[in-house]
Amino acid sequence: MFARASADHATEHHEAELMSTTPDDIARLAGLDERIAAARATKPLVAQRAQEASDALFGGEAAVSVPVRRGLAALAARRHGVDALVREHLRLGADAAFLSDDLPEDPKLRAAAAHVDLISVSPALATRADLDLLTEAGWTPDDIVVISQVAAFTAFQARAIQGLRLLQGHNPEPAGTPHRPTPGRGRTKSTTRVASNGRERPVAYTRELLSWTAWVPPVPTDELTPEQEDSFRGKTNGEYFRLLARLPRVLAARTSLDAAIFATREGLPRAERELAAAATSKVTDCVYCASVHARKSAQMSKRPEDVDRLLGVTLQRDADWLPAVTAPLAAGQDARWAAVIEFAAALATTPVSATTAHVDRLRAEGLADTELTDLVAATAFFGWANRLMLSLGDPYWPDAAPTPAR
Repeated sequence: MFARASADHATEHHEAELMSTTPDDIARLAGLDERIAAARATKPLVAQRAQEASDALFGGEAAVSVPVRRGLAALAARRHGVDALVREHLRLGADAAFLSDDLPEDPKLRAAAAHVDLISVSPALATRADLDLLTEAGWTPDDIVVISQVAAFTAFQARAIQGLRLLQGHNPEPAGTPHRPTPGRGRTKSTTRVASNGRERPVAYTRELLSWTAWVPPVPTDELTPEQEDSFRGKTNGEYFRLLARLPRVLAARTSLDAAIFATREGLPRAERELAAAATSKVTDCVYCASVHARKSAQMSKRPEDVDRLLGVTLQRDADWLPAVTAPLAAGQDARWAAVIEFAAALATTPVSATTAHVDRLRAEGLADTELTDLVAATAFFGWANRLMLSLGDPYWPDAAPTPAR
């Protein structure tokens, strides 16, 4: 067993060394300079696993064609204000119809585009009815996972690119309000207290343990293939991972990326990585993710009152459920935590509102480049995680008695 573990570690180390000398998509599109590339290379598996996820998502076999996958990704990238990523997908064969001011004529493609638009900009407004629209348009559960992963992964990739550019002194290009011919605008977030499985649904932020139930069928436990089981090894076999296991290569890369960012000693103190995840989840308005990572940050930092102060802030939101300002999330924190929260929150907005002034403040608090690249990765990852959690199911209180469905 020890010999096998040592061999696996040696292989991973060799792969990481190769990756550190080969620019990945994020590094290339961010135009990394030598200084930030060197800082990012202290955790080379982050770049490697992110690239593996991209290769699996856009190069792997799926019922959703590659031009459609890349077309939907280009649409999402435009919503996030990253023109370089839009051009990249077009160069690699994206269906350009998804970038017109109107939705595609084909009803099936129209439904997919509307859904990607919704969960790119306003993921907290997604409901089970939105997935029903995809099903009615002819998309299968496997297809729905592909479409959701495309939108959510693009949110991650866009923030990783923009965050790394910020560390090099480049502010995001101004992004105007996009023309959005979709039905989600002007909704309000559901306040129902009953989850789709009949359990009590939380509507307020908490550090307590929550559970989650899927709106489309996960793979039954006794039907998981060895590849699907391996894709979330080290995680629970709850509904979330069994649902994402419908696209196992992407999930395997994502599971490894999660560990590469959050389960390592290098970079930002772990409590602050979790703090960034919680701040991102507040901006995106994901009660489930915030509960997990606020709890971890409080435990690791031994600062539960400060974490609860973050959770207790209510953000004012516009017609797209986007926060008008995010700075209030840092109120009452010490200077370092305020700088971390403000940067993470501003990087999490759609489009990104972080500026080089946020980076200057972090550096003034003593954060090294290796910590800053780690902060970008942690924040960007939760742009991905939040969108999956919010658009594919409901949180619920695990110990609550079932409530009759309504």
